[in-house]
Amino acid sequence: MRTPILFALGLAAGAAAAHFLDPESGRKRRNRMRGQAISTVSHVKPTEKPDDATLAHKVETEIFRASDAPKGSVSVDVQAGVATLRGEVREEQWIQRLGDEAGHVRGIQGVQNLLHTPDQPTPAAEPRGYAAERHNN
Repeated sequence: MRTPILFALGLAAGAAAAHFLDPESGRKRRNRMRGQAISTVSHVKPTEKPDDATLAHKVETEIFRASDAPKGSVSVDVQAGVATLRGEVREEQWIQRLGDEAGHVRGIQGVQNLLHTPDQPTPAAEPRGYAAERHNN
């Protein structure tokens, strides 16, 4: 009984090897299988929602990606999926850019942008948690 099973397994392994190692079409077949495997793996989505600390880290990674980003003067906080950006930036363009980039992070439901330039007053902040309640409703 064992010999026919081993023979069948050997035969299947030999056929697979011949199929994928064929000098004329083997490379194309291997690449197609590799592409299908990668496509299948990339479509798997995580089932857990990231916590606020993880989201804050992802936002920081995204908004500070540029080498000239104002890393030292901006703080990021996430409460219930709503990112709050606080701090002072030298140029007006950074206020909009950082807010837009934070909003594109997967899992962020809203952005409260409290960034300002040195010649502007500090924007009034909503009470902690209020922004999250507003974006969840």
